[in-house]
Amino acid sequence: MLRVGLTGGLASGKSFVGRALADLGCLLIQADLLGRQVLEQGGETYEAVVKTFGNQILDPDGRINRRRLAKIVFSDPEQLAKLNALVHPRVKERERDLVDEFAREHPDGIAVTEAAILVETGSYKDYDRLIVAVCRPEQQIERSMERDGVSREEVLNRLSRQMPLEEKVKHADFIIDTSGTKEDTLQQVRTVFESLRRLNP
Repeated sequence: MLRVGLTGGLASGKSFVGRALADLGCLLIQADLLGRQVLEQGGETYEAVVKTFGNQILDPDGRINRRRLAKIVFSDPEQLAKLNALVHPRVKERERDLVDEFAREHPDGIAVTEAAILVETGSYKDYDRLIVAVCRPEQQIERSMERDGVSREEVLNRLSRQMPLEEKVKHADFIIDTSGTKEDTLQQVRTVFESLRRLNP
């Protein structure tokens, strides 16, 4: 079975690419979704995160308010590192379980893990191949403002804390440019998928 990492920058189109690969038959594991699951009440890191960041991150019903938590960690690298240390190992455990289950049923399958910071953490080395989704910086800003309902300043602040896309592509086996039409992106995805299939024993 082939394990593929999929990454990019803020609003660079990696989720669109991931869904397209899933439509072609790949297992898609979204690290962000797993991260949300481990933060839910009863999730593996819920209590540790509340203990670390305090009740200020909770909604009245006891759920972790991810936007409030994000405000704390994205403005302080030390706090972000604390959160990552709590969340990432648990996300990795869930990912391993999903991959193992998929591998048993589809030994010749392709498992794609979509995650924002594969290159930053060095975990891109855990995968057989790495895909990086890219687009123009202005598109990242526009897409993020529209999708997340945040100001240009907030987007620029988040982008300033991310590794630039041109750094990430240095580690890529495949680059998918999402700057054009959806059909153009889908055509690139199909081409990459065929290459992956040929690599898979």
